Amino acid sequence: MNIHSIVAQLPYRDPFLFVDELVHADEEHIIGYYTFDESLDFYKGHFLDKPVTPGVILTETMAQIGLACFGIYLMQGKCHGLTTIVLTSTDVQFLKPVYPNEKVTVIAHKIYFRFGKLKCAVLMKNAAGIEVCKGILAGMVIEDI
Repeated sequence: MNIHSIVAQLPYRDPFLFVDELVHADEEHIIGYYTFDESLDFYKGHFLDKPVTPGVILTETMAQIGLACFGIYLMQGKCHGLTTIVLTSTDVQFLKPVYPNEKVTVIAHKIYFRFGKLKCAVLMKNAAGIEVCKGILAGMVIEDI
């Protein structure tokens, strides 16, 4: 599967698409990037005069790259209709803040993928290579009938 076609298959679009580019995917892991543009609406009120990316957005970014994109890759065209991707569990640690205009790298390693359920260890690093958050995410890839 062409990793560049995966983003087009996601059920997300701006302003809720948090994947700029996928650079690698194989049966065991996926790597992608996203830059948090300072014009994103949530920065206007989180925190006044010192904006920080909300943890829920960091989690969503990790889920879009580390679960949704990875799940689409692992399905390798096995879904014949529309698919729904559902986040089923998270256990995330936030280690450092992510500021406007920061580019992050998300790396997900498969723990298991069976019966449409994907569980991954996901790590997010900033441009300096410093871990900003990490955790275990799980989700389901469901084919709509």
